[in-house]
Parts: sequence; C-alpha cells; structure tokens
Amino acid sequence: MKKIIVVNDPKAFSLDIPDAKLISSKEYLSNRDYFKMKNIRLFNLSGSYAYQSKGYYVSLLAEARGHKPIPSVKNIRDVKNPSFAKFISEELDDMIQRNLAKIKSKEFVLSVYFGKNLAKQYDNLCHELYNLFPFPFFQMKFVYSKKWSITSMKLLNYKDIAEKHLYYVNEFALQYFGKKRYTTKKVNPTYYDFAMLWDPHEKYPPSSEPALKKFEEAAQSLHIYVDRITRSDLSRLSEYDALFIRETTAVNNHTYQFARKAQLENIPCFDDVDSILKCCNKVYLQEVLENARIRTPQTFILSGRSDIRKLENMAFPIVLKLPDSSFSKGVLLVNNEDELREELNTMFNQSELVLAQEFIPSEFDWRIGILDNQPLFACKYFMAKDHWQIYNWSCESDQDKEGLYESIPIGAVDEAVIKTACKAANLIGNGLYGVDLKQIKDQVYVIEINDNPNLDSGVEDGIIGDDLYLQILLKLKFKIENKLVN
Repeated sequence: MKKIIVVNDPKAFSLDIPDAKLISSKEYLSNRDYFKMKNIRLFNLSGSYAYQSKGYYVSLLAEARGHKPIPSVKNIRDVKNPSFAKFISEELDDMIQRNLAKIKSKEFVLSVYFGKNLAKQYDNLCHELYNLFPFPFFQMKFVYSKKWSITSMKLLNYKDIAEKHLYYVNEFALQYFGKKRYTTKKVNPTYYDFAMLWDPHEKYPPSSEPALKKFEEAAQSLHIYVDRITRSDLSRLSEYDALFIRETTAVNNHTYQFARKAQLENIPCFDDVDSILKCCNKVYLQEVLENARIRTPQTFILSGRSDIRKLENMAFPIVLKLPDSSFSKGVLLVNNEDELREELNTMFNQSELVLAQEFIPSEFDWRIGILDNQPLFACKYFMAKDHWQIYNWSCESDQDKEGLYESIPIGAVDEAVIKTACKAANLIGNGLYGVDLKQIKDQVYVIEINDNPNLDSGVEDGIIGDDLYLQILLKLKFKIENKLVN
C-alpha cells in the first residue's frame, strides 16, 4: 500500500521519511490525479483539523476516494466530543492508574508523538492512547482526584513541538512510517441502512436510473446499504438510519409525509421537511429573498384579479407563476394585457396567490448545487429549443423538451454567482439544494431555490464525478453519527 503524507507546507516539514510521498494539503485537495489512485494509506499531518479546514477536508475526501486516512473524520469529530476524554479514561483506567501511580503532583500532561513519549516508561500507555486517538501529535492532561483521569485532549501542530524534542520525534516518525500495519483499537465497522424514496414510474425524476446506481455503488464503500422504497413503505421508515428522497417533492403528497415522519423519529433526511415547506412555495421564497436583500427579478404577489393594477408599470412579456409550481410547470409567459387577464383568471381558480415577475431573457440559467452551505457543483442549463424556459412541456418531440447543459468547475464560475447561491440556500437550511440564477453582465438574480435538485449521471456530476454521490452520502452518514454522539 502506497504511503502519502499530507502537510500544510512541505518546505517547512523537516522530517525525512523514506518510501513515502510528501505533499501539501492544497495539492491533495485540488489535484484530480489523487482521486484516481488506489491502495493509498494517507497520513494527515495538516496543521488544523477544524471543521471545513483543509485538514478536515483532506480526511473527508480521503474517505470519499477510498483511501485510508489517519486520522479519519470520525477521529476528528472525537476531538470536539466532550465525553470522549471520559470514554478513554474508562477504557484505559487500569493502565492509567499503573503508569501514573508514582507521580506526586495532582496534574500531569503527557505528550504523544506517533504513539510514543520521550520517557520510555509511558510507551505502552502512549500506544494505547494512540490506538483510540490516532493523531500524530497530541497531549493528554490527567488530573488526580481519588484516581487519575483524563480531563482534556489537545492536538499539536508540528511547529508546536519543542526544538529539543525534534530529534526524538524524527526517530519516532521513522519507526512509525516504517511499519507495514497501522493498527488502531479494533472496532467493528458500523453499517447503516439508508432508505432511498423513489417512484419507478415517474417520467421526469430528479435522478435517473444510472445516477441511482451510482449512489448505490458509492454507498458500498461507506458501509452503507441502500434500499429503494416507494410511497407504500411509509410504515417501514423507522427501520432505516437515514432517508434520501429521490422523487419530486411537494407539500401535498407522500414525499412530505415521509420527511415529516423522518423528522418525528429523528432520522436524518434529504430533503428535510422544513426545506420542502419553504422551497415548494415561491411566495415564501420571494419574501425571504427580498428580506435578505438578495436580488431577484422584479416581482409582485397578486392576491386577486384587481391586483392587476400593480403591474401597470411592468413591461410585457410578464412571467406568471403558481406558488407551488416545479420543473417549469405552472409558469407562463404572457405577452399582452388580454393574455394576462385570461391566464390570471385560470390561475386564481387554482391558487389564492399568483406571482407576476419581470421577464429577464437569457441564453442559460445557472444551477449551483449547495450541500451543507458549501457549493457542490455548477451547471449551465440552456433554454429548450425555440423556447424561453429550460423545459418546453408543449413540445411534441421528447428530444426538444429540455435544453442542453454544461457542467462547469466551481472555480471557473463568477464569484458573485457562487456567493449569491450560498447566501440564498443558507436562508433555507443546511441541507441539499439547487439554486437557479441568471447573470446579466455584473448583476446576479436568484430565480429559484430547489430542495430536490436534479442529480443525474453525466450532468451534475460532470466535473467531480463520483465525488458528488460520495459527498452527499457522507453528509447523511455524519448526520447519523452526530445524532449518536449528541
């Protein structure tokens, strides 16, 4: 198995480790060559493991890529868990009491470098501590009150190590990286059962069959079993650890019922019930975007036919939207006052409120995927042939019903588009969203926030490939583990 050591700055890392490749955290995160590598043991010696730091993402993506990171993301999470120190104290109680029996003071700090300490009498204890807490450099603080116990754990940066210790640390590193096996305390792998709600008969589902299979393949590497369920399986939902909805959501159908039951039973879910409630109603979205001072096309919320006077200064064509429209259905373009009155009469028979919106023509709409407040993917969705929308449901040819698409690296998207998308999605929650935007010169407009974004093989995964599926599943997995910890 190949060894890769990841540090913040290889030039500032003085340890010379044979048979191991030394790279920066930036290189590991940005160089796609590492995604393709197999049989990798990755040693994450980044300066920080804070949430969403480079060090955190090194271990996160290592797991997603099938590499074997030390420490794992689960280990990193243990640092923030106040009960973990107590767990270690109880797990190693006998050894701790024996090793610290001769210490006269009431406090003792033990520095652990690659599972060792400068004082050999503590080697066995350091080895066991490392097995439970596999970080390259850390300190454990022990306090005596009737007996010794661990009160805190502190991670050390390489630059924090005292200069007089560096010689010994180098020796420990050579021994450590020279090993062929890196055992930690044996723990049976945790297997999770995910329910994936889908409709095998849905004509335009949010994920195609190839994408669903990619989710299932990605799940295998994460010790996750994915079971496809349908609307008839609501009573079985409590059997699962998480729910992933992959059919079109609506407040007035079974998808909402599934999300609500998941919430009541504390089952992590994409899409969560609050996101469905908020994103499925364009009136809510318009209000919340305006309050947050996020630019949208000029919009009026009409509550009756007499409200047509509000549109006196709005130029035709005008876009009319039903509040719960999706996939461009329930969205119309009217070109004059006669068409406006006619369509409003029809729409007010279906809804108490109708949105009238300024028409902003564009060649394409941006779709920015957001996962837990971070950009996941970026796509250009082009308008359907000879049509003003991405979808043209009146077209007789299935081939021309939908416009073309282009996947774009997030780094190549205008920063204003990414920032606006993140700001908009953050108003809804920390789930999985697709934000639709138009960019006209230097102006960015939010058109919609989708709680159930399309995730299709060859489209949204066009840049990051299987990472798309892995990151979503990992996020659900972490939600489960966070629930267990807290």
